[in-house]
Amino acid sequence: MAYRSLAKNSKSFLGPTAPRKRFDSPSELTRLSKSTIVNERVGSRCHPLTDLRQNKLLYNYEEEIKGCFDQIVPVLKKVSELQHEKDFVKRAQQLSLDELGYELPNHYLDKAWVCPLDMRAIFAWCTFRSHQEASSRFFSSDPLEGSELSEQAQEFQTFLDKCGFHLLDVSPCADGRLAHSIAYALRIPFSAVRRRSHAGALFDVENTVNRWVKTEHRRYRESLPNAASVPTRYLKVVVYHFSSVDPSHQGCAAHGSDDALAASAGLQRLLDFREAVENSFCCGASVDLLLIGLDTDTDAIRIHVPSSDGNIALGKWISALELYQETISLTLNRAEKRIEEAIKDNVSGDVDPGMTNFVSRLIINNFSQIDYVKEFYSGSYPDAGHAERFIGVGIGFKEVHLRNLTYFAHLDTVEEGSPDLDVGVKIFKGLNVSRELPIPIVIRFDYSGMVPGAKERAKADCIRVNDAIFMRYRDLVDDGLLHTLMTIRDRDQKGPAEVVGSSLDPSVQEAH
Repeated sequence: MAYRSLAKNSKSFLGPTAPRKRFDSPSELTRLSKSTIVNERVGSRCHPLTDLRQNKLLYNYEEEIKGCFDQIVPVLKKVSELQHEKDFVKRAQQLSLDELGYELPNHYLDKAWVCPLDMRAIFAWCTFRSHQEASSRFFSSDPLEGSELSEQAQEFQTFLDKCGFHLLDVSPCADGRLAHSIAYALRIPFSAVRRRSHAGALFDVENTVNRWVKTEHRRYRESLPNAASVPTRYLKVVVYHFSSVDPSHQGCAAHGSDDALAASAGLQRLLDFREAVENSFCCGASVDLLLIGLDTDTDAIRIHVPSSDGNIALGKWISALELYQETISLTLNRAEKRIEEAIKDNVSGDVDPGMTNFVSRLIINNFSQIDYVKEFYSGSYPDAGHAERFIGVGIGFKEVHLRNLTYFAHLDTVEEGSPDLDVGVKIFKGLNVSRELPIPIVIRFDYSGMVPGAKERAKADCIRVNDAIFMRYRDLVDDGLLHTLMTIRDRDQKGPAEVVGSSLDPSVQEAH
């Protein structure tokens, strides 16, 4: 049964939630003994370095959360068939409670006797509700075991320090097929990485330099994440993507499905970032760079390993899938050694030992994801193209770590972020509008509760971006084919996002 209960006492325009059986605790998987894991591996064709327990936990989570979204259309079809039946509202609400776990908005159902149900609006409402519940669960129960207090996150930060890096900053493409790149494909605890998604993985250099400055400032003033006296560096990573199933059509849309262009554009953005830092703060302030490609069909990665002098060769990379196949019959120790050898052999010149250890870990982590896709999706995802459920706009969404759940458009203003947002709307015209369903957009602005007035400014940012979206896509809005949910979240707290408004609010509908 899908998990659908909101955090206790949470409130929003979406209304109350009926009590439901909670999602089974991940602790059930934690209690799997080593002997159980070994026995399951014997006779299977998974890699000896694969983490079977984590694979089960991640699949369980993916099935539960996506299931909540995927039930919406079948249930609403049943509701639509009931709209002229006796006691329609009561029957519709009971159906929704039984199959979705929550009631539908009465201000839409009550009009069914005089006009057809606005199924577009109800669909968007259910999508927002599913997102809100998934967000609540993420922050209340840490289902991916990646929070700052988790053992996994603390261990990874220690490992990162030993590799010579004090902070990991990753920019994946905004494509929803990479939304899971941190927690799934790379198996990095989400709290141990700074993630900003951009179309084509083309991150904003100026903003990244500003984040670098803030990071170094904290190291000098607060010794966070470690003291400035410790010889570690800032590691910036770009994750571009490609398709092994349909390379000419299902690659990165921002680069015309041209894999070489996607990789070269990502590398150039990395080089621009390093040059900007060195030009502004001298060569002693250099940063480390890493370029990673992700096959969106198999989740196998390829890593362009930098030499010790920081050079990255576009035409050379380590293929995790090839290493997986080469080492699947080896012992654990021999497989790990072969990975390290392959990394050193791949680079012209020396490789920094810390970078070797880091890349080796990413490859080993990715072995688990390769087996994940093999076991649960027969080696390749059935949705080779886009299948996102909603668009996320603004700054935040720490809780989204599932493939093809969300298309990201990180932005401060619609004007500056229009290229990313336009790509998302174009994708959803094919996914939703072509089926007469609306485009659901969740607007999010995180803020620091320690800063006076930050919450009010976050609300104002939501309203500003919401108004700009309505102006930019007026035709879709007027046809009921685009709806928005405005949310804010205090990044200094563990709680979920707070809803501050929606195009589906009763007052907004009355105004229309």
